[in-house]
Amino acid sequence: MRYAIYFATPETSSLMQLGNRWLGRDPFTGQALDQPAIDGLSAQRFAELTTDPRRYGFHGTLRAPFHIRDGLHEADLLRVCETFAARTAPFTTTGLSVNALGRFLALTPSEPDAALNTFANACVRHFEPCRAPLDDADLARRRRSGLTPRHDELLQAWGYPYVFDAFRFHMTLSNKLEDDVERSTLNAAARAFFAPVTGEPMHIQTFGLYQEVERGAPFTVHTIFTLAGAHIPAEADPTT
Repeated sequence: MRYAIYFATPETSSLMQLGNRWLGRDPFTGQALDQPAIDGLSAQRFAELTTDPRRYGFHGTLRAPFHIRDGLHEADLLRVCETFAARTAPFTTTGLSVNALGRFLALTPSEPDAALNTFANACVRHFEPCRAPLDDADLARRRRSGLTPRHDELLQAWGYPYVFDAFRFHMTLSNKLEDDVERSTLNAAARAFFAPVTGEPMHIQTFGLYQEVERGAPFTVHTIFTLAGAHIPAEADPTT
């Protein structure tokens, strides 16, 4: 069993409903959903271009998937989630827009967003004591992507190479897109499809605990937690 701490909104929110439909799966129920029709792409091809984010479920990564440390159990992790939610205040971001992230398509902040970055940094630190160290196979798998020395340093210290100064918030909408025409077609369709929830400030007041029952299985939503505290995370220099 692996767990992940993701930015996620309630099942009934417009953002979650649009994201689930775009990816073709509801991570709350596991139900397959009909993806929107896109001019220039067959339904089969659209499904093929979204396989990876569909498995993970619509989300924004805060604490990447991890196994629980020896001696801890799911109930312990839930208590850590509850503590974080109870002490952390909701906040407003600059909002999201559809953008290219390398060869991928994603919802990313419309502008540089310090509040969202510090929230993600706080999540990494808060949940670190729950994480089991990566084994040699996981380290090798991550390193196959060609990490920089800084990324490798973060991987060894925090179990994930894209945290702190290497973090960029994103809600993935596609696999890696190698064909320029397909990428352009998908980009235009996503901009239109997500127009109701993009381009305006967004209030962040929830996060989700997702779970993967076995390696390679679809991630599902375990619990959505509501931020209800008074503490707004402050920026701090990452330490390794």
